[in-house]
Amino acid sequence: MKTHLADEPSVVDRILKHIDAKSTDLSDGVWHEPVAHYQSPDRLVAEIEQVFRRTLTPFCPSAALTEIGSYVARDAALTPILAIRGADGVVRAFRNACRHRGVQLVDGTGCKKALTCRYHGWTYGLDGRLRGLPDDYGFPGLDKSEHGLVPVSCVERGGLVFVSQDEPAATSDATDMPVLFGDDWKLYSTTEQEVAANWKIVAEGFLEGYHIRSTHQDTFYPLQYDNLNVIESFGRNSRITFPYRRIEKLRNVPPNERRTAGMLTHVYHLFPNVMLSTFPTNRLMTMLEPLATDRTRLITYTLSNQIAAEDGRAAVAQGRDFVTAGAAEDRDMACAAQRGLASRANDHFTFGLFEGAIKRFHQHLATIIDSSAVMR
Repeated sequence: MKTHLADEPSVVDRILKHIDAKSTDLSDGVWHEPVAHYQSPDRLVAEIEQVFRRTLTPFCPSAALTEIGSYVARDAALTPILAIRGADGVVRAFRNACRHRGVQLVDGTGCKKALTCRYHGWTYGLDGRLRGLPDDYGFPGLDKSEHGLVPVSCVERGGLVFVSQDEPAATSDATDMPVLFGDDWKLYSTTEQEVAANWKIVAEGFLEGYHIRSTHQDTFYPLQYDNLNVIESFGRNSRITFPYRRIEKLRNVPPNERRTAGMLTHVYHLFPNVMLSTFPTNRLMTMLEPLATDRTRLITYTLSNQIAAEDGRAAVAQGRDFVTAGAAEDRDMACAAQRGLASRANDHFTFGLFEGAIKRFHQHLATIIDSSAVMR
């Protein structure tokens, strides 16, 4: 499926019409999501096995792998995965385990000329092939070609590295993605934190603007509109647009000359669990990795195309700090919603017409999991 997202003048036109009409984009119906889907360990297993591991999912930005030998190693869908840029410039991904005794080869990020297991010294090239092992006479008949690192499907497109663990990569899914990071976008920082909430509850907070005034009274609301969004879809993914109040300045600009830089935030939901948010000085790419039904790890990459100059770095830091304050409010709401599950007040959550991106999110999850259950 090709990406058909509205261009800048069209997005601005839709926003200005919503401002005048005091309206917002509406979905075609209400969605009822069972509360059990947030609490059930079996449901979480299905999400991880049937969705996360079989979907071509963003693993990290290309800017995290700029040099030959640079790597990112982390757990994705509860699986240790390693992505590394080879001597030929190609990014490859592997299961992060030595083929001798299964020890993880690297942790976090770094840059290496080769990957050597710290347990017994088995060494692998950047292409994953087993290059050597100490005292190899102790392993008679060992075929090195059959003991390289176990690869997983990996595709690099549009400034993102995608990984699919249990299925061949559907490259069209990545090819049809808009270019989200050009070559001038550099990695500014990486953070990790755990949130005491189901990963879907955390995801839902990114996907609607119905809560802006009540949740972000002193952060986002003074700059943004409450419950005014443009919602678009491409494949299983969505783009939710949050306009800033200063977009009104574009009313006197000829329609075909209207540009959105500094006038709005786009939140790209890259199905199932990646949120990419655009801001005037930076872009945040956040992976939501489920750890349990009530715990999620957030890995957030901050990138910018303005960090070459000192004043640019200061602006990026200021912008990041502002966004961090608003994000903390969203996490508080996610944790409160998670705690509220124990009340047994609801047997389902009702997502209204303002929450169409959330509806599509749950529809796609249900379609994949239900069809997988039928096939079994």
